Amino acid sequence: MLRLLNLELQKLLLNRTSKTLIFISFILPFFVILLSSFKINVFGFFTLELGELGIFNFPMIWHITTFFASQFKFFFAIVVVSMIGNEYSNKTLKQNLIDGLSKKEFILSKFYTIIFFSLVSTVLITIISFCIGMYYSSYNEAFIVLSETKFLVAYFIKLVGFFSLCLFFGMLVKRSAFALAFIFILFILEWLFFGLMAWKLNAEIAEKTQNFFPLKSMYKLIDQPFQRVVMTKFPDKANLTYDYAVHWHEITIVLGWTALFIFLSYLLLKTRDL
Repeated sequence: MLRLLNLELQKLLLNRTSKTLIFISFILPFFVILLSSFKINVFGFFTLELGELGIFNFPMIWHITTFFASQFKFFFAIVVVSMIGNEYSNKTLKQNLIDGLSKKEFILSKFYTIIFFSLVSTVLITIISFCIGMYYSSYNEAFIVLSETKFLVAYFIKLVGFFSLCLFFGMLVKRSAFALAFIFILFILEWLFFGLMAWKLNAEIAEKTQNFFPLKSMYKLIDQPFQRVVMTKFPDKANLTYDYAVHWHEITIVLGWTALFIFLSYLLLKTRDL
């Protein structure tokens, strides 16, 4: 495992573009810290400071930071599809196989890299969230601080699942730009199917079915926190209530897609004439 990971990291760090994108993808989560310092001037009457609203209290902080940090995943997605594009354009894939690397090991090296960077990103957002929470939160009891750390697990699984999808499309089309375009096409197709099912059946069945789609299932791991923030300020508004928790069946769905994307990537490489 370490040998394959080291091999892939050497390739990425020797490429200036990949190295820059990796650096950006690790730096961007730190911009979550800026959320806590936002001050909004409301027509000159008063200044609204997000950090003083209580939204960075434990345990809500885990939900807030993982949701916003996950929006930056596209930068490393470019790295993932570039890993495959460069292998084909630079002929390094064929050379690696000639040098004794099996096709299974080749795919595993990419997957280990995805896990490694997802784990590093998760550790970073854990440290950031903990520091912001300790500064702003009025709760410091251990059971409260740790009560919603499942969002960190969801964040990690979300990154691994999305980057595995990028890996599959990279293997499918061999070109970075086309792979990213396919992700956008998949997003459109998911919503077209949702609209068609809502029209032919009903919205409830359509929504439940959509939650099994690849991109939607990954999004559902960490639901938007905006309603939750409003709920804390207006607890009597029953119409604002929604299920924002991380559920294990949602994690299972994404893990299933992840396994399928990795298997299909291997199948493409195994059956394709290089």
